[in-house]
Amino acid sequence: MDDPLVDRAAALQAVCLAAGLRVATAESSTGGLVAHLLTEVPGSSGYFRGGVVAYANEAKVALCGVDPALIEAHGAVSAQVARAMAVGTRSRFGVDLACAVTGIAGPEGGTPAKPVGLTYVAVADGGEAVVRRVVWTGNRHDNKRASAELALELLLERAETLAAARAAAGRDAGGAGATGSTGG
Repeated sequence: MDDPLVDRAAALQAVCLAAGLRVATAESSTGGLVAHLLTEVPGSSGYFRGGVVAYANEAKVALCGVDPALIEAHGAVSAQVARAMAVGTRSRFGVDLACAVTGIAGPEGGTPAKPVGLTYVAVADGGEAVVRRVVWTGNRHDNKRASAELALELLLERAETLAAARAAAGRDAGGAGATGSTGG
């Protein structure tokens, strides 16, 4: 397939498979597009554990573990809810990395405070969850693809960081063992 987003998904898959990382997704405004892109690459079952399309607030609560008070206080389209979706999905799927997308894809639904195109993408890896806020200016299709692309970029960035940390830990463990066995 000649799609740069599938190519990005393939790059993520390569890093995850090499490092033994597992991934899950939680999507609202992208409607499952991120999971679709991940599964377009043959072999994705080796690292992708699944995803949820939590479009309604009730689904965000029930499926992703979002505290309803967060939605009430900040709205479904917020950094707080994106973070909670990613953290909850990571925990519920038992994976190393989870991404979450929540936004207003358009063409309706925007307000002066939260315009059409406003999107939050979060990635949780067990440490601090990273959240990015963007305001896309395209049509619904373009906004959904741009959000999915950002999710893939953030997943790849975090996967590369985790992979490097695992490799360094392996080198440190190997180095310590080698030093201990040859030391005198």
